[in-house]
Amino acid sequence: MDVKKRVLQIVLFLVIMLLTFYALLSGRDLAQIGQAMRRMSPFYLIPAVGFAVFFVCAEGYMIWYLLRSMKAKKDGERASSLFRCIQYSFIGFFYSGITPSATGGQPVQLYYMNKDGNRGSDSTVVLMTVAVVYKFVLVVMGFGILLFWLHPLRDQLGRYFALYLLGLLLNVLLVILILGVMLFPKVMLSAALFFEKLLIRMKVWKPSIEREGKIRGFIDSYQNAVMWLKGHGRKLGFIVFVTVLQRMSVFVLTYMVYLGFGLKGSGAMQIIILQAAVYIAVDMLPLPGAQGITELMYQAVFAHVFTGAYLIPSMLVSRGINFYFLLIISLMVVIAVRVCEKKKEQCYS
Repeated sequence: MDVKKRVLQIVLFLVIMLLTFYALLSGRDLAQIGQAMRRMSPFYLIPAVGFAVFFVCAEGYMIWYLLRSMKAKKDGERASSLFRCIQYSFIGFFYSGITPSATGGQPVQLYYMNKDGNRGSDSTVVLMTVAVVYKFVLVVMGFGILLFWLHPLRDQLGRYFALYLLGLLLNVLLVILILGVMLFPKVMLSAALFFEKLLIRMKVWKPSIEREGKIRGFIDSYQNAVMWLKGHGRKLGFIVFVTVLQRMSVFVLTYMVYLGFGLKGSGAMQIIILQAAVYIAVDMLPLPGAQGITELMYQAVFAHVFTGAYLIPSMLVSRGINFYFLLIISLMVVIAVRVCEKKKEQCYS
């Protein structure tokens, strides 16, 4: 892993975070915000934190379930333990959170899974399956909201409704791309190589044998995933079910914050759908952790839900729990794993 690249990603993340909080809190009564946040009931704060932790742990459980189902290690050996797979998930969350469009998580997860002795092909199929199902569930939810809640959604989102449609469109295009790779690997490979050559002719890229190998490996990994999925429909259905619960946990978290402030007037379904809409709108944007735009959209969308002095405090609590708190925990896991690795290396050296 490129250390300089990681340092630059972290620096960019911190700069955007500082600018975001400066924009949010500049000119506001910090004492009033702090006073409102102290009114948050621990009775609802604890389950809110629980939903956030479940969000990450659920991915770890799915990785473990799929690895075990595929018998990633044969000849009497076992696949990675559930605890280790949850570590993979926290590691992935951290690197996804500090990289644009959450692109940094899976490569690092794959690195650790392979390092632990899991077969590279099996690890790739597992991660691709989790990613495909995640995007598929998000697209289905997005279209479901449009189908059954179009007019209220348009009214609540206001000028951000176009951003919601863009976010949904980007997710749809990604799902189509993934399915295209899975169902028509030769066509997608030819298209990818064509665009690679085009970019080389335009002198955007330099010729690279290594890049072509990565493209072919990328296509092959998705093809392996679809071959496995075709023969394990029930297991795939179970992963879809767990993914739905995982997605919903983050959306319900915001409702827990609403109840924790003792507010009334907005129903659970309205708050859950609005939070889902925010998530779908910003999910594919090329910003580390979708910082800045998430907070801006939250203020606009939830202005009529968290009334009075509770809008900013509610955002700080909900966003703090479902992203920054998880990011800190994930960083601790990353550091702990690195320390353990160094100790093992010293023992064997």
